[in-house]
Amino acid sequence: MSARIDSLVTSGTFSLDGGTWDVENNVYLIGDDAECVVIDPAHDADAVERAVGARRVTAILLTHGHDDHIRQVADVKARVDAPVYLHADDAVLWEQVFPDVAPDHTIEDGQRFTVAGATLEAIHTPGHSPGSTCFSWPDGAVLFSGDTLFQGGPGATGRSYSDFGTIVDSITNRLLTLPPQTRVLTGHGPATTIGDEAPHRQEWIDRGH
Repeated sequence: MSARIDSLVTSGTFSLDGGTWDVENNVYLIGDDAECVVIDPAHDADAVERAVGARRVTAILLTHGHDDHIRQVADVKARVDAPVYLHADDAVLWEQVFPDVAPDHTIEDGQRFTVAGATLEAIHTPGHSPGSTCFSWPDGAVLFSGDTLFQGGPGATGRSYSDFGTIVDSITNRLLTLPPQTRVLTGHGPATTIGDEAPHRQEWIDRGH
């Protein structure tokens, strides 16, 4: 059986810089009936475990270290017995949630993860956070963009450890070079495509977010 994408939406909060906001997060599972990887198992470990079912989880991949994306990782890891991967540049965010334990592995730009015969490739896209990472699969047909690119523009850069110029550079040089038909599955909200977003780059720059 070929690999497929399963998804669910979970609800919780995001906290940083003394503020807390209600958010809904997209969680993605890529694999087949036997095995899968989980991207950003946010908020609800029970729901993630149900979505996994009897499958073997080969990796938990984190697009970045904000607490809404990682707060349930330890619980999910314990339930599915899978290693956790995060880019090293987001250690400062990880340590705010888990000061006494590190992720199992760091993600390197260009690193590949194979599951159910399909390969995801890590693309380091700093800006929303220093270690923000997207995952391309397969061969650029789908992009799991985390909080780097949304329908309507870049992810937020108004809080600590973020930078607008950096995220625009990341999107321009690493993501808008993908095929226009690339489907972008985001960390929050609806999907989009590279072709839908690329024409608006100058609008983002002009508005500053």
